[in-house]
Amino acid sequence: MKFLGIIPSRYQSTRFPGKPLVEIKGKSMIRRVYEQCKLCQELDEVVVATDDQRIYDHVIAFGGKAMLTSEDHLNGTSRCAEVAEAFPDYEVVINIQGDEPFISPKQISDLIHCFDDKETELASMYKKIKQPEEVFDPHVAKVVMNLKGEALFFSRSPIPFLRNVAEHEWLNKQDYYYHVGIYGYKSAVLFQLINLDPSPLELSESLEQLRWLEYGFKIKMAETDIDTIAIDTPEDLEKIK
Repeated sequence: MKFLGIIPSRYQSTRFPGKPLVEIKGKSMIRRVYEQCKLCQELDEVVVATDDQRIYDHVIAFGGKAMLTSEDHLNGTSRCAEVAEAFPDYEVVINIQGDEPFISPKQISDLIHCFDDKETELASMYKKIKQPEEVFDPHVAKVVMNLKGEALFFSRSPIPFLRNVAEHEWLNKQDYYYHVGIYGYKSAVLFQLINLDPSPLELSESLEQLRWLEYGFKIKMAETDIDTIAIDTPEDLEKIK
């Protein structure tokens, strides 16, 4: 089985325009993501998918591989699908976020191993929540799973709800998990996903993965204990510096 790593990367960002090209100790953010992905030996190829000529030229200049994609994509999933069409020999696509310059190759590898099970259609990742405030933070997407390690639901609300337990005790009484935004798709499944209409739960929570669940797809979840650092704002960049 061949695995294609794709890093969707847009120049325009509401909170941080030009984010992929910001410098982090001598290297751009997109270069750091790309180089971390290349350290994962299970990935057979890594491609940056971008709609911006500046990002494309930059990736080519440092020796990376990139593709210019349509400006009309509404999300990274459809951008990945456009690139995957150009690589028909790859059975699985791994979608790596372009704003995590320190993503661990082990996380990518652990996600890939979800596909050791031939029945796996989709895969993603979760991490145990350790800070009580994250349980109730709507910016932190939570996930609950069945006993097979498949996602049952994702929510910005704390799930499960603990009845008759004070909120400050929830994390002491129950394990909570947040969703780590890296995805794997069987290529054939990816091409199905991009043709699905938005679903009611997705629109309610503004979480794309709920669309897949509502349409009956199964998402295998891999656990990680590695802390990831996403850069969403200029303030995030200053913190890591």
